[in-house]
Formats: sequence, structure tokens, C-alpha cells
Amino acid sequence: MNPEEEFQRYASLIEYYKQQLSSIETQFSYVQSSIMEYSQAKITIEKIKETKTGTEILIPIGGGTFSFAAVKNPSKILTDVGAGIIIEKTPSESIEVLEKRIENLQKNQESLSSYSQQIQKEMEEVSNKAQQILANAQK
Repeated sequence: MNPEEEFQRYASLIEYYKQQLSSIETQFSYVQSSIMEYSQAKITIEKIKETKTGTEILIPIGGGTFSFAAVKNPSKILTDVGAGIIIEKTPSESIEVLEKRIENLQKNQESLSSYSQQIQKEMEEVSNKAQQILANAQK
């Protein structure tokens, strides 16, 4: 392989790494958003757990909108346990489900971060090789 072809190969590889890093960044943002959503749900359940029956509260609907509602039974929370199946649980059980989800997402985030660092390291090595080829070609 001549130096020009090798340089082109490295340039293509660098572009591929950039695309992978962009994809990882998108995934990382999604995971971070999910962690925030579950954390907010956990806080909400903890507050509802302390609320007395009949207390009026604001329920977030989404998009920055809320509705007034009265707490009918603060000892029961409907929780999605997967595949669209919703089960009635105690606030503590629901919090436990959310904590497990948060923990799994944080592990996923750590994996993404580690993978990103690995790609950045490989990209730096390829970039150095491409620069060497360029420097040798200018001699």
C-alpha cells in the first residue's frame, strides 16, 4: 500500500471513529435523560408516600403542564414492570424498581464512557500514524 492510500485509509478510519463517538454521545444523553426522569419519579413517589389521603397535589402531565389532583391512596403506586405490564405496588416497592433501573442505566453510562475513551485512544493513534505519513511525504 502506498503512503497516499494508507493516509486515505487512516482518514476514513478517523471519520468512522467520529461517527461512533457521535452515536455514543447521543446514547449517553438519552441514558442521562432517563436517569433524570427516574430520579424525578422516585422523588415524587417519596413525597406522595408522606402525603395524607385527600391532599391536593400537582400532577405533571408532561411538556411543562400540570393538573391538580387529590391523593386517593398514597400507599398504592402503579408501576410499569416491563412489556407494558403495570402492577400495583407500595411506594417502597416502586422506589426499589426505579432504583434498580437507575443503577442499570448508570452501569450503561459507565460502559458508554469507557467505550468512548477507547475509541478516542484508537482515534488518536490513527491520527498520529496519518500525521507521520504526511510528515514523511513532505520530506
